Amino acid sequence: MEIFKYMEKYDYEQMVICQDKQSGLKAIICIHDTTLGPALGGTRMWTYETEDAAIEDALRLAKGMTYKNAAAGLNLGGGKTVIIGDPKKDKNEEMFRAFGRYIQGLNGRYITAEDVGTTVEDMDLIYQETPFVTGVSPAFGSSGNPSPVTAYGVYRGMKAAAKEAFGTDSLEGKVIAVQGVGHVAYTLCKHLHEEGASLIVTDINKEAVQRAVEDFGAKAVEIDEIYSVDCDIFAPCALGAIINDDTLSQIKAKVVAGAANNQLKESRHGDALHEMGIVYAPDYVINAGGVINVADELNGYNRERALKKVETIYDNIASVIEISKRDSIPTYLAANRLAEERIERMRKSRSQFLLNERHILSSRTR
Repeated sequence: MEIFKYMEKYDYEQMVICQDKQSGLKAIICIHDTTLGPALGGTRMWTYETEDAAIEDALRLAKGMTYKNAAAGLNLGGGKTVIIGDPKKDKNEEMFRAFGRYIQGLNGRYITAEDVGTTVEDMDLIYQETPFVTGVSPAFGSSGNPSPVTAYGVYRGMKAAAKEAFGTDSLEGKVIAVQGVGHVAYTLCKHLHEEGASLIVTDINKEAVQRAVEDFGAKAVEIDEIYSVDCDIFAPCALGAIINDDTLSQIKAKVVAGAANNQLKESRHGDALHEMGIVYAPDYVINAGGVINVADELNGYNRERALKKVETIYDNIASVIEISKRDSIPTYLAANRLAEERIERMRKSRSQFLLNERHILSSRTR
């Protein structure tokens, strides 16, 4: 791929290629935008087929973090790292310590965290070389498991979407179909059950389904049935790309709001939801609780303060809906606009500040 042309087109700032022969480290750090602050984004370890595929993934993910952090109201930019390798076979201490030294060399421009294929233990190794890492063990001042906080943010965002669709944010009596009952979704189900919602669940993990049935009185359905069940809210909490040509015609819900990443297979599927009158809570806005939580570690972690910030996901979803109505655009585009408008305001503010500084210096030298 023509990297510089791609970076120029989408306004990327920096890419760092890292290799360490002894440990086998092959990593790509991508910094998309630092207008709002240092770039925060996780480290993904994956068996990419080609180096181009790894670079493309790093670029795509870094830009996504810029929008996610901006929409969440964080004073952080967007970045991401991918490490080429099998997380089950290729990890070693030297690899993550070497990677930590590369992060340290960026002097705070990039802060990392866990992602697909990496763990708390990996972050602890990085922490031996640099303070610019979050999601380390609680013994080092970390926030611990982010799943419950992510779930709480999804719950808050779902309530905001419900208010638009039903005129009230109360979920009591609402029928909610939850696709996937993993760590985040289980805690989400707990919040929904406690508010009096009725749950329909599915998962490839039958034990997870049975747990939800026993703990929350949920109704279990087969994997392919979850799209067509009669429900008020559909909560995708498993795979991405599940809003697609095959599933759109089956959905009976008035709201789509869940924890899964990349829920729209293509942007046109977001257009279709809008045309169908379904309120869609954009995934990177509603599932930002995890990144909000780890970002609080940068100030010395305080759980109460972090949860207060996570509660604002309700307001962020409400703002997205307001922009959608204001500009007559689907909510997925409105989410982008929310992030872009915030970044642009900061750019203008900085430009004005620099102009004022130059004016003052010019006046002093006359």
